[in-house]
Amino acid sequence: MNKMISLCFILLLTLSSCFEANRNCADFRTGTFEFETYINGELQKSTFVRNDSIEIEFFQGNTDTSSVRWINPCEYIIKNTNPKNMAEQKPIHMKILTTSKNSYTFEYGQVGETQKARGEVKKVSE
Repeated sequence: MNKMISLCFILLLTLSSCFEANRNCADFRTGTFEFETYINGELQKSTFVRNDSIEIEFFQGNTDTSSVRWINPCEYIIKNTNPKNMAEQKPIHMKILTTSKNSYTFEYGQVGETQKARGEVKKVSE
């Protein structure tokens, strides 16, 4: 009986280690997207439109434009084209971790920094 349990455990471990997250990143290269996050305890929504090389973000009545440089099919760097301060001058590395039909989970952080954060974006139109 112990051999059977051990064999099942090994089989389960082997199968789970073969699991790979679904990443259809090409589906999210362009379009209109929404991102929600809490800022100072309030839920805030940002909308952005991305084509292959430009991303335009609309947040709290402001519009920001960033250049987009794709590193590989699931990673890109965005850099604000008109930074208003030092923090906005630093490029941000974006990495799509998983995708679903109309959303993706991503990890982001300033280029060269080890601290990363995660979020989820919903695609609202092509």
